[in-house]
Amino acid sequence: MLKENFNDLQVFLVVARERSFTKAASKLGVSQSALSHTMKALEARLNIRLLTRTTRSVAPTEAGERIIACLAPRIADLEQELEALIQLNGTASGNIRLSAGEHAAASIVWPKLKPFLKAHPQINVELVVDNGFVDIVAGRFDAGIRLGESVDKDMVAVRIGPDMRMAVVGSPAYFATHPVPQTPHDLSHHRGINLRLPTAGGLYHWEFEKEGKPLRVKVEGQLTFNVLPERIDAALSGFGLACVPEDAVRQWLDSGELVQVLRAWSPTFPGYSLYYPSRRQHPPAFALLIDALRYVKEADSGINEFST
Repeated sequence: MLKENFNDLQVFLVVARERSFTKAASKLGVSQSALSHTMKALEARLNIRLLTRTTRSVAPTEAGERIIACLAPRIADLEQELEALIQLNGTASGNIRLSAGEHAAASIVWPKLKPFLKAHPQINVELVVDNGFVDIVAGRFDAGIRLGESVDKDMVAVRIGPDMRMAVVGSPAYFATHPVPQTPHDLSHHRGINLRLPTAGGLYHWEFEKEGKPLRVKVEGQLTFNVLPERIDAALSGFGLACVPEDAVRQWLDSGELVQVLRAWSPTFPGYSLYYPSRRQHPPAFALLIDALRYVKEADSGINEFST
């Protein structure tokens, strides 16, 4: 019976993961009607309802969830062993799914992925950019990227980026009509370009610290975005002050198009880490990726700032 149903159970896992017959059919390269027929035939043979179907979505039933919990890790182990056997010929191959936030993807992951993928053409990487805190186990990702201080204790973490610092920046034109803030409390007299957080939906409170004492400030302003490039452009355009990763605006700080303030109140903190849920032996492709992303310390460059 297992032999008869094994292929269809693998198909079921794809449908359950995608929660959509349309997306699963596209990924499997079959028609939606053929996929639906396969699932109905599997349920009939097992005499178990595996999926709950609505007009908008598909979700596994309780029995379906039990099969997923049992089958998914075993198939993953089998695929890992097969990859290891195939790669005895010296050519690394396989599929890797990564979850990363917008800034991490642009500043760390993608720049390092480009030479890595060219060096290993048989390795396929899916990079999903999401600024929320993604559950990589539930999302069936091989690994995720977060700030080091945000990685859960039960995860394995590998440092992939340098220490970071947030920068409060504004254009020279803005400072021509607004005084330079001397402390974070002075930001109440300034216009902030704010960030809408993806999780709770609230606004990001700008974070500062001096002499070990943390301080969080809410800065009012005309503009709010949920992405980084527009916040930087708004600051360049003189709409107010933005609190953004320092490295993301380094080129404009160096050119003088942006000026940094309150740097003494903005200490460094641990940078990005690659994290994953197990210390078991990695497939060769994943081990190569870890080495490619691993952080190598570099020297810092100078920054244009007002002394505050």
